[in-house]
Amino acid sequence: MADVNETVVNTEENTENTEPARRRNLEDMFRDWLKWWPWAHKIFCKYEEILVYLVVGVLTTIFSWFACYLAEHFLLDSSNTVQNMIINTIGWVAGVCFAYPLNRSWVFRSTNPHIVKEFGGFAASRLSTWFLDIFIMWLTVNIFNWNYWICKIFISSVIVTILNYVFSKILIFKKKK
Repeated sequence: MADVNETVVNTEENTENTEPARRRNLEDMFRDWLKWWPWAHKIFCKYEEILVYLVVGVLTTIFSWFACYLAEHFLLDSSNTVQNMIINTIGWVAGVCFAYPLNRSWVFRSTNPHIVKEFGGFAASRLSTWFLDIFIMWLTVNIFNWNYWICKIFISSVIVTILNYVFSKILIFKKKK
């Protein structure tokens, strides 16, 4: 196992390299901890982007659902079609604003200097899955009269999460060749 100090760049010794010194962060500590289990480390390294995306996706989903819960519980009625769409829109806006910086830095490690343009593309790709979410929730809750949260958790969120990953990977945070 490599010495943990090797991961920190020392600017005094490294005058040729212009990389700035960096502090060890939570990610470094997690990687060091993971090395204690070689099988888990191998799986993590192989599927890192998808695994980190799932973690970020769970955090984003929780944040979005919390916004939906607050809107439904305190402001709006999900049995009303228009208010159901507003609830989902509130959750969508909260989710996009929460997800972009995490996807940019943790999942896809984007270095694109055009952040506003990149965010615009990110939001636009999420817009298509927002329309799909609205349609699924309208169909299942307002037409079939199924439970709002059962439909949100087990139908809409699964489909939307998969499509969001595909759109982000292919369209937004694509690696330059």
